[in-house]
Amino acid sequence: MQPEVKRTFDILERYLSLFPREDALAGKQGGKWYTYSTETYLEKSQQFAIGVLALGLEPGSMVATITANRPEWNFVDMGLAMAGMVHVPIYPTIGDEEYQYILQHSEAKLIIAGDKKLYDKMSKLASEIGHICKVYCFEEIEGIPCYDEILELGEEKFREFEERLNTIKDGIDENDVVTLIYTSGTTGTPKGVMLTHKNLVSNFVAHSRMHDLGARHKVISFLPLCHVYERSMNYHFQYKGMGIYYVGNLGQIMSALKEVKPDMFNTVPRLLERIYDGLVSKGKDLPPLKRVIYNWAMNRSRYFDFNKKNSIVFRALNGFADRMIYSKWREALGGNVKYIVSGGAALQPRIARVFGVAGVWVLEGYGLTETSPVIAVNNPLERKMKIGTVGPILNGNEVKIDEDGEILTRGPHIMKGYYKAPELTAEVIDADGWFHTGDIGILDEGIYLKITDRKKEMFKLSGGKYIAPQMIENKLKESFFIEQAMVIGENEKFASALISPNFEYLHDWCSKQHIQYRDNAEMIQKAEVFSQFMKEVTAINKTLGQHEEIKRFRLVCEEWSPQSGELSPTLKLRRNYVKDKYRDLIDEIYLVPKNHNGVRLKIPKVNISFDLSEFKKRLKF
Repeated sequence: MQPEVKRTFDILERYLSLFPREDALAGKQGGKWYTYSTETYLEKSQQFAIGVLALGLEPGSMVATITANRPEWNFVDMGLAMAGMVHVPIYPTIGDEEYQYILQHSEAKLIIAGDKKLYDKMSKLASEIGHICKVYCFEEIEGIPCYDEILELGEEKFREFEERLNTIKDGIDENDVVTLIYTSGTTGTPKGVMLTHKNLVSNFVAHSRMHDLGARHKVISFLPLCHVYERSMNYHFQYKGMGIYYVGNLGQIMSALKEVKPDMFNTVPRLLERIYDGLVSKGKDLPPLKRVIYNWAMNRSRYFDFNKKNSIVFRALNGFADRMIYSKWREALGGNVKYIVSGGAALQPRIARVFGVAGVWVLEGYGLTETSPVIAVNNPLERKMKIGTVGPILNGNEVKIDEDGEILTRGPHIMKGYYKAPELTAEVIDADGWFHTGDIGILDEGIYLKITDRKKEMFKLSGGKYIAPQMIENKLKESFFIEQAMVIGENEKFASALISPNFEYLHDWCSKQHIQYRDNAEMIQKAEVFSQFMKEVTAINKTLGQHEEIKRFRLVCEEWSPQSGELSPTLKLRRNYVKDKYRDLIDEIYLVPKNHNGVRLKIPKVNISFDLSEFKKRLKF
């Protein structure tokens, strides 16, 4: 009989009894991989639970972690869950003001930081926040309290606290809050999302049934564990008995693929777009004959679809292309990757097709922090997959499309609410239990959910026509030249765009065109560069409705990133920040008048109306 999983930490008993392995969790230090067995995983989680109890923390206490991915994060996560405490995972890349707000709002009692830099920053903040007892560091550094001290305390006090821990564990209900996750705050103040054991367990058990991989397989994990997407998949992998190799430095992803040879991993579309760009560039650098074969193989991806029945001739040609080209693409990913799960943003269909034709299926999904997170995902086990959609609704979830096109969902995956904000909770969860996602979508064929835009991001032009900016931005980003774009034009006559180029690709293109420049600022001013971007935008405009066309655009000389503030930690556009940063560019686009000091002049709106038919009668020629 399989151990029942109702609380997150129940995974451990299941993992140990059904799938014992030496490499349950793995990390890299000093250029070498080190591993923890399932038995050690359970042991250290219990030690951490007793350690925090021995420190004097009580069930319900909030404990924050701020670190890059590492296997030891799991000991803290599971240990806190066992002790009835609430884990508050925080991004290691946000600003000091956001850190201070989250730590104060959550009333965290303890902080565990990833490295010395984060430890120093957290220690300074802790001194300003009275309720934080102590700050520890995951890394062992002389003179700094290490989280190992909590494990050692737990080992020392094990017999003394074992009965108390078991009593606490037995009393934990599946509806108890296990984690508080703060939304990234693309606009306004971050909100603390309260998720229960039932929220997380019901969700990861459901999406663990979407594929056929299991205890014989390995994965790599590099997306932040503090985000509910990677965290939920982390539980999913453990539930299925897979070995997880954590990559703390994104620059090590390619080497990890080669060394670990994983069967699956999670990512965001941007990484896949980078790989795709690399595949395209590779073809351009080949000798003429090889380039022809390479481009032919790549162009065949246009005909790929998950459930398409192909002819014998098609399969034979694909077999040739696979021997010549596709097998080498798979080898670059380690050779074993069967599935890649993509989330966090819209995936361009061409990306799914290129990977798919090479035998690597990219499974796009959709969800929010408030939905634990998965609402829908493409499902290969049930052969329910469709490119350009986020797949069928996850088993156990309900979804309906509201009258205005908004996606509503209901079920065990819906959060308990926003921490200390019942009024905000009531704004998104209605009386019938439906959570209002804020996303606009349709059910394609009545089965596959397709996201079209964000409800709050849609705006009207002055003529009354609606613009769905995300849809247009995704189309713009299909260009090799465009890394990021933001469509603007609310209450204006026409839509425009701010464009952050793909500088790596653009530098290479300029080199081939013999265009010289000192820096990015000078490069984007070059007539040849602007002309090329005009071609790209014009081509995209042909796929849009007349009122949706981008009439004007401006290039910016900066890359947009979470570090520089234009993107959230989950790589979503922080629209208000971008608007404020590039206010002068936007004013220039729309010819906003200013006084001699550069201050925008407020022009009063005058409503003018007249009878057009009468006007025509008065015209004399």
